[in-house]
Formats: sequence, structure tokens, C-alpha cells
Amino acid sequence: MKNLKYVLIGILFLSFSYSQAQVSVNVNVGTPPAWGPAGYSDVRYYYLPDLETYYDVSTSNYVYLNNGRWVRTRSLPAAYRNYDLYTEYKVVLNDYRGDRPYDNFKSHKVKYGKGYKGKPQKTIGQKPGKGNNGNHKGHGNGKGKH
Repeated sequence: MKNLKYVLIGILFLSFSYSQAQVSVNVNVGTPPAWGPAGYSDVRYYYLPDLETYYDVSTSNYVYLNNGRWVRTRSLPAAYRNYDLYTEYKVVLNDYRGDRPYDNFKSHKVKYGKGYKGKPQKTIGQKPGKGNNGNHKGHGNGKGKH
């Protein structure tokens, strides 16, 4: 009877250890979108200057002002639905890890105003139906027609 007790305790211990390992392995870090800039694997947010919007890589949500409130949604507002994110310049915020990138919105808006272009960017993936020449200079009217 004592041996059975030890076996059961051992099985419970192993089961608990295994379940703990499963929990720590299944943490979802987030996958950058195909239109994200290549070369940045440990980044949580992009700032999209022309849209004055953030993109949260960890949750795949856009974060933007809507009627004076910051909202998180899976898609851009209707006004930007035809916007070409492959050619939009993305500012990589690699020094921010919190949940409120918009706390720095005033400085981001000034530092990276509409039309801001830094160094040329290549996207992680290719634009569907188009090539990815890595020379995204953002020509055009911002409506995805170039």
C-alpha cells in the first residue's frame, strides 16, 4: 500500500511538471506581418507615420485614435482599407515594451510626421501579386495606388 502511494505521488509530480512545461512553451510572442520591415525579430510595435497608427506585433492589432480614444482592432479604419502597408514606412519602436505606445504619441507625431521616410526598408514577405524590390520610397498618394 505504501508503494502504491509513492507511485501515485510520483505520477502526480510528473504530471504537474509536464503541465508546467507545456504552459511555458506555449507562450505566444506574436508573428510580424508580411508587410513588416525585415531584420527586426524582437519588436512589439511599429509606428505608421502616414496613418498616425501603431501596430502591435504581439496581438496583431492596430492601435489608433478614434473619436478621442485609443482603440485596438484587427483592421485599419475604413478610410485606410485600401492603404498599401507594403509601401508605408514603418518606424520600428525597439525601445518600448509596455501596452501603451501612444503615451509617446506627441513625440512620435513630431519626430515622424506624415511623409516621414527613413532608410529604405525591405518587407518580411512579398506583396501579394507584386515583387518586393526593397526600395519602398512611398511614392504616391498613400491610397495604395502608385
